[in-house]
Amino acid sequence: METPETPKRTSSPVALLLAALVLTTYTWAFLHAESQLAVAVLLAVAGVLVVLSRRLGTTRTLEASAAARPGLARALAALGALALIAAFHNSHFVLLMLCAVLLYSTACLGLTLQFGYSGVANFAGAAFFGIGSYATAVLATHTAIPHLLVVLISGAVAAAIGSMLILPVLRTRGHYAALVTIAFGILFKTFIEVNDVLGGPQGLQVPGMKLFGFAFNDGIRLPGVEISFYVAYAVLSLLVFAGVFALVSALERSWVGLSMDVVRTDETAAATFGLHIVRWKVVAFTMGNFFAGIAGSLYGMVSGFVAPNNFTFGDSLLMVSIVILGGLGNIVGLLPAAVIVLVLPEKLQFIQEYRFLLFSALVIVILLFRPQGLLPRKTRIFFRSKAPE
Repeated sequence: METPETPKRTSSPVALLLAALVLTTYTWAFLHAESQLAVAVLLAVAGVLVVLSRRLGTTRTLEASAAARPGLARALAALGALALIAAFHNSHFVLLMLCAVLLYSTACLGLTLQFGYSGVANFAGAAFFGIGSYATAVLATHTAIPHLLVVLISGAVAAAIGSMLILPVLRTRGHYAALVTIAFGILFKTFIEVNDVLGGPQGLQVPGMKLFGFAFNDGIRLPGVEISFYVAYAVLSLLVFAGVFALVSALERSWVGLSMDVVRTDETAAATFGLHIVRWKVVAFTMGNFFAGIAGSLYGMVSGFVAPNNFTFGDSLLMVSIVILGGLGNIVGLLPAAVIVLVLPEKLQFIQEYRFLLFSALVIVILLFRPQGLLPRKTRIFFRSKAPE
């Protein structure tokens, strides 16, 4: 017997399996498409499928299934990503795009922690991303520190440098706080451009990842099979994204996430109930910059080179676009949003020169007509009442 307060939604693991299969197949076809006509047809197919799934109630069924079996949904997503990596095992360009999507999504998990959970504005995401890359370039070149530890240290360096912004960010609100982070991003790019120790405008080379004696740049050799060295980087990027995703998801469900939500929603009410507003903003800002630094560290190793032009204010806007487009506060929407922002311009080559104009227009349209993003964050439920059977 169901009560009106607890409507029953059908959930099925079969629905999740079919959805994972369809999404993986579609993504493979999209990445494999080379002609502009094929890309346009696939985009039209995606639009039709989205409309039909909403009208037929398939979207609600999938949401209910994923909510009922979050472990299965995440496992299927990971398996789908591994299947794509295996399918493009000899394609350098596609694997590089997959690495970029995963690492930018990792950095955007940090921005979600700041923007979506605690309400701290940060328009310098690319600067902290770049700090991680430059720290890795210096540490991996001039020290004998294991590269896995170098990645963590680079994240800590990004968080430590970001701590200099904590005081001005906390003393300002709204667009004034955003201007502080914008100014920091511009100052960071200017600093590395005029600093000859960090390579100046020419940038620095970044050594490839070495993990437990295995050099990623040497690649994996199998008789009769050509395997790109980016396969190892793609798997590592997937593992890092999955780890940060699990951590942020756990924080969201915990009392830490609840406290951040209250601080973002109403600071006056939060202070009235005894919540330490400054503490939670500092925690969110520091952790977010740490995640961005880790992602930037791996990105530097993947690309093998870092330069000031890789970390401009425009790149920070790309990250903000991913966070807003995916659904502010919803970490599940980051991956599809990253694919749209990063991969779509590569496939539609005629918009390459206008991609920043496209992203700006996209953000404006989203804010006007669907401010909750592609995948809106669900309202937090504090108490669940179980209906009698």
